[in-house]
Amino acid sequence: MSKICQITGKKAMVGNNVAHSNKKTKRKFNVNLFAKKFYWVEQDCWITLKVSAAGLRLINKVGLDAAIKKAALKGFIG
Repeated sequence: MSKICQITGKKAMVGNNVAHSNKKTKRKFNVNLFAKKFYWVEQDCWITLKVSAAGLRLINKVGLDAAIKKAALKGFIG
């Protein structure tokens, strides 16, 4: 899995660079990803996840266990 958030499922989008002359060329909008280690209290182990900034905010808000369960239900974590 490359450049995909394991919590939110966000991935790179495709768009256009638009010049002053309104000429358009393709470009990519990449996700703001971090490789973070988290301590998972319920499993008593350390895990490494590729998470976006929005995924980090979600983990801080609802907790690691709830975020992992929600991501597993949506199919982002296999």
